[in-house]
Amino acid sequence: MSTLDNLKAAFAGESQANRRYLAFAKKADMEGYPQIAKLFRAAAEAETVHAHNHLGIIGEVMDTKANLATAVGGETYEYTRMYPGFITEAETEGSKKAKWSFDVANKVEEIHAGLFTEALEAMSKDQGQDYHVCSVCGNTVLGAAPDKCPICGAARDKFMPVG
Repeated sequence: MSTLDNLKAAFAGESQANRRYLAFAKKADMEGYPQIAKLFRAAAEAETVHAHNHLGIIGEVMDTKANLATAVGGETYEYTRMYPGFITEAETEGSKKAKWSFDVANKVEEIHAGLFTEALEAMSKDQGQDYHVCSVCGNTVLGAAPDKCPICGAARDKFMPVG
């Protein structure tokens, strides 16, 4: 393997550790261990620093227009090719939970592709609006959160503002 391969593997590992530690922090909070949750969040932040360092060295962070185009391509691949295959395999294996997880992710990735496309087309205009993300399925909306998530049916209070 080359150094570039190692940087890509390290980026993937650090990124996964970040997400894993954030999930662990959420669980620790739910179980009444706030200090342990803080430790997991601190470690997650450190993993993000590592991941960003690796990605910067790889050279995959470009100007915003190129970054948006990359995001459109990645999200489009996920909802047109990756997740449909995952959904089919989960159905074949009878894994209802995995099928649900893949299905909602697939629907949201299509929304992400559209949002990134819109942002790319409107780069010169600052819309001045926040986004809201459903904490159940990840649905992402521009502007106010809907009364009910169109993907999973979660109530408005399950949406987190992201500004």
